[in-house]
Amino acid sequence: MKRSEKIYHYLQQVATWQTTQQVADALHIQRTNASKDLNELVRLNKLVKTSTRPVQYQISANNSGAKVVTKQVPDSQKATAATPSAPADVFKKLVGYKDSMHTQIEQAKAAILYPPKGLNCLITGETGTGKTLFAHTMFRFAQKNNLIADNKKLTVFNCADYAHNAELLMSHLFGYVKGAFTGAQETTDGLIQQADGGMLFLDEVHRLPPEGQEMIFYFMDHGTYSRLGEIKKNNHASVRIICATTEDINSSLLATFTRRIPIMIHLPNFAQRGPKEQVALLKNMLQLEATRIDRSFSIDEDVSKALIGSVEYGNVGQLKSNVQLVCARGFLNHMDKDIIPLTRNTLTAHVNKGLVHFANHRHQQAQLTPYLSSKMIIHPGTATPVTQKDEYELPANFYDLIGDKAQMLKEQGLDQETINQFIMEDINRHMELFCQQNQSSYNKSNHLNEIVDQKIIELAHEMADYLRIQEDYFVDQNFVYALSLHISSLIKRLQSGKYVRKVPENLLTLVKQHPLEQQLAQKMRHFLTKHYQLPVPQSEIFYLATLLISLQQQHREGKIGLIVATHGNSTATSMVQVVRQLLDCDHVYSYDMSLDTKPKEALEHLAKLCLKADNGKGILLLVDMGSLATFGARLHELCGIKVKVIDMVTTAMVLEAARKTSLVGNQLDTIYHELSDFQGYSRSLSIQQEGANLPKAILAICATGIGTAQKIKEMVESILIENLIDDIEVLTLSVADIDKVDDLLKRYTICAATGIQNPGHQLPFIELAHLFCDETALIDLLQETPPVPNKTPATSYNKVLLETLEKQCMFINPLKILPLLEQVAATIDQHVSLNPSAQINLILHLASAIERIVLGKTLNVDKMVLAQEQKNELWPLIEQAVGTLQLALNIHFDAAELYYIVTLIDTQKDTQ
Repeated sequence: MKRSEKIYHYLQQVATWQTTQQVADALHIQRTNASKDLNELVRLNKLVKTSTRPVQYQISANNSGAKVVTKQVPDSQKATAATPSAPADVFKKLVGYKDSMHTQIEQAKAAILYPPKGLNCLITGETGTGKTLFAHTMFRFAQKNNLIADNKKLTVFNCADYAHNAELLMSHLFGYVKGAFTGAQETTDGLIQQADGGMLFLDEVHRLPPEGQEMIFYFMDHGTYSRLGEIKKNNHASVRIICATTEDINSSLLATFTRRIPIMIHLPNFAQRGPKEQVALLKNMLQLEATRIDRSFSIDEDVSKALIGSVEYGNVGQLKSNVQLVCARGFLNHMDKDIIPLTRNTLTAHVNKGLVHFANHRHQQAQLTPYLSSKMIIHPGTATPVTQKDEYELPANFYDLIGDKAQMLKEQGLDQETINQFIMEDINRHMELFCQQNQSSYNKSNHLNEIVDQKIIELAHEMADYLRIQEDYFVDQNFVYALSLHISSLIKRLQSGKYVRKVPENLLTLVKQHPLEQQLAQKMRHFLTKHYQLPVPQSEIFYLATLLISLQQQHREGKIGLIVATHGNSTATSMVQVVRQLLDCDHVYSYDMSLDTKPKEALEHLAKLCLKADNGKGILLLVDMGSLATFGARLHELCGIKVKVIDMVTTAMVLEAARKTSLVGNQLDTIYHELSDFQGYSRSLSIQQEGANLPKAILAICATGIGTAQKIKEMVESILIENLIDDIEVLTLSVADIDKVDDLLKRYTICAATGIQNPGHQLPFIELAHLFCDETALIDLLQETPPVPNKTPATSYNKVLLETLEKQCMFINPLKILPLLEQVAATIDQHVSLNPSAQINLILHLASAIERIVLGKTLNVDKMVLAQEQKNELWPLIEQAVGTLQLALNIHFDAAELYYIVTLIDTQKDTQ
């Protein structure tokens, strides 16, 4: 039986009014859980509750078959089953109705009531002054006066979301016709038509490009418009338009646009509201939180002053965020009490600075004091909010989450102090992220523009628009920021030539489970290839798909924990704040190590932070220098958590680390190696550096350049294909032609070489035997991954030889032939010492020779050259060695075949 069912059954049995505490005690459950379920049952009309203090609950009379016992209470305290009627003038709910907001409210009423269809208006004011709330109130006023039908809703459009794309903006506002663009399957109405007969609120209207402003003011003038793809403006709509902006209208809006808006309403900032209104606003916000948790607050005078004084730049919005933070902290410490005390101990350091503000402005404190008491008691209210959704509103279950987590930690045996410490950090971090999320996307883009090129951001917007419109795949602003960083990092690798990446097996598996994202990622790769006019590696499909998957599954579970630790009082915190402002991530932590902190103390603090940040996939620790760089192994011993440490941290590195650790399926070792090679983000889109426009190639070097060379080439190509690398050509070269590398470097960018001899020229080189023992070594070489000391070969080269022969030989049985070939190689090795690479080269060559003999193919050698080579002291040795092979297989090696074997051995002998 569920907990809520137990509560309901209990109330049926007792058939009396019960308080939350009575229910919790009777059923032995947490009071917060009882409160949560009781209110959910009220919402489902299974229970009713009183407005008395404390609140009491009873089975609802409307619930069929339920027992009801009437409780005699005063009329003012009867059960809150009925909804109170709304006042005639909804503007009376606004603080400052008769004072600082009086003129603005009169302007709004005039705009709404002006015959025949009202006047368009523009609301101006700083961030957080309540422009959205004011617009909602205007809409409700119009409905109460029967100017807008009750079944209509206020249509809201944030112009910042599509400011970069006038065509997309027009399609959202005015709709589009079938075939207007790829993916337009049917004619679709826009927001203008949806708002017909109602009201349209254009927030952040200063973000409309000039074309958008012109489209809007034409509609204001004529009431007609055309959908995207239409020529004539044959569509009609009757819409009241309210605009809002934080900018100077003279510099951000066209004069032709502002001339069509007769009423300008400017909202005062918090400082201009006066002490009486400031206290009233504070009480309203406290009552909202009290109503949310169905509990009262007791607030000291100093706390009231601190909250009011803490408002520096965010106006009413910032006050609301600070109130929520303080209430959450008070709830955590006193969640079992009916009246939660808010004292100085509840304040954060930031909010506490509000008292310092009044200490420096005593005249403001003197004006405020008459409206405050030494202690205020704030009870839950019953008033319906004017707007159902507030951009500064916390999630509805925020307090439930606090209670549930506290209970879970308690059940794990943690003491109350530790529980409070953990949850308090969560609250602080949540509120910090919450405040950042409510900043405009325009400000985010400005910060992003400081890190990556603006053209990259614009390209990311285009790709996001493509996904939304043509693929009908929703992506939000966070996708644009993450994709911008991804593209910038990719361009940096393209510029440096270090862009080949082996896709980890777990990412391959993950992406295969999401075919839609894989398909979209293929199209995105094509988009990038076409835009930059160069091949984007095939492996990018899996990284782009992982980005899509991760943004659709935003949660902490499964993410690698990320901790930034630096010396100083705020360096790490500042870096993390920048990252959180750009990326919505909740798995990044900071630790500022003051210069007088002892290493042991810092280690203990970081150990606690590791336990908090760990989600089962390890911790990436980014540090600046000193003792912090040595903590990896110690933290692993203390916490039992895998920790990787990277020093010389920069803000760009933290940003890239946060982006990579946010991707589902990523592994700690992979990210560690990629970040170790991280060179920052590109500030230039130029990729045409010296050699960058040349095709990429890998050299396969063998003794003769025939037979074996082709098999080595096929093997390398197979490795590249398996690792989704499709833009590197494999070139064969004999040792005799090694001097031709100079010419090849003029025509190719040589990424690596493999074979029996190092070609020099400082090219990355891997011996053939090493490649046969460990195929991943080639990919590591391309990625410039540091070699792993004492690495055990993935397999013996005999096994890989067998697999290679099975793939490449058509007419011989590799299982039977390989022992014979190894015997020949061993016979020759007794007289001419051959290293493992040379032996492999010889075996592959012999296998190719046998295939040619079986197929009847012959090799040509100049007679004079052949005669000269037959005088070589190696000739009798080779004849003897292959003699056993001829007898066993009943084949014949002619002089030309023997010539190439002698040349191969002679060449390899010279390279020892």
